[in-house]
Amino acid sequence: MINQAMAQGRTRDFGIRIGILPTGSQNAITDVAGIKVGHLTKIEGTNIRTGVTAILPHGENLFQEKLPAAVFVGNGFGKLAGVTQIEELGNLESPIILTNTLSVAAGITGIVSYTLSQSGNENVQSVNAVVGETNDGYLNDIRGRSITEADILTAIHSASSGPIAEGNVGAGTGTVCFGFKGGIGTASRQIPASLGGYTVGVLVQSNFGGVLQIDGVPVGVELGQYSFSEHITSADGSCMIIVATDAPVLERNLKRMAQRAMMGLAKTGGIASNGSGDYVIAFSTFGKNRIPHQNPTLKALHHEELANEDMSALFLAVIEATEEAIINSLFAAQDMEGKDGRKINALPKEKVLEIMRKYGRIE
Repeated sequence: MINQAMAQGRTRDFGIRIGILPTGSQNAITDVAGIKVGHLTKIEGTNIRTGVTAILPHGENLFQEKLPAAVFVGNGFGKLAGVTQIEELGNLESPIILTNTLSVAAGITGIVSYTLSQSGNENVQSVNAVVGETNDGYLNDIRGRSITEADILTAIHSASSGPIAEGNVGAGTGTVCFGFKGGIGTASRQIPASLGGYTVGVLVQSNFGGVLQIDGVPVGVELGQYSFSEHITSADGSCMIIVATDAPVLERNLKRMAQRAMMGLAKTGGIASNGSGDYVIAFSTFGKNRIPHQNPTLKALHHEELANEDMSALFLAVIEATEEAIINSLFAAQDMEGKDGRKINALPKEKVLEIMRKYGRIE
């Protein structure tokens, strides 16, 4: 029988080491200094299985001190609010909210209220609220639209640095991934000092399909559970991927980093199906590259930026951290019963570990 420790463990707790780069101390997006993450998990009655995850790129007034950012659309069957302004201006001015598809409007309202309430924003009359989503309607009564503005604000105000809860929490409460229980997952990578010593962190909301692979092992095939098999008929779903770094990278190379996140998703067996909304938001917290809301002196802004030839280690870090974050979301998730008595089982870890041993990936 699987014990409680195994039920709660992360990928590395079982000897699975994805990639070659070392992780940060928490192996989480919060290894990038200044980032905070908060969850609001809503499990009520038999039909409500949903929530909110808030990512705060820094703890100060983000509207007044914006960050370089970029978005990459892996497959656009989704509802990502705020994307066009990021594309146009190359910066991020709000927390990032993740929730379910029909709660994007609540996410926008919550961000607007939060931003307008901050000291220094008394004259603000427009804010680009960034809200991403996946559809948790299999386990959650999504049409009930149970997420409120107050829930969004709770997630924002509860955000903290340090370890991040994964699996059936926040925006991952009701999600399904590869036919198993999905959820929130996170991971990080540390670039060697000789290549700059920068940190890359990733957080995902996994809710998509394909043919599951773990560290190159065809786990989905071995388990006989994968998209288009007799067990699972659809690969549709979505994945939101948030990429953060403390490296001096501006919007053009942040876009290139965001593109590499989809390579990490592909390494897990995801296929970005027709009905999947797969989006990557990437930003840099490098202090000297903050963008002031107003520049009354009209002086030119001076930013630091890595050369193109120095980006490859960051690309690898994004790929590895995205792959591990997705697998962590599966390892952390637990069985869940939801709307209309529907049940999704968690990844069967004992069987998975047997398969990993068979392929020589763990002892």
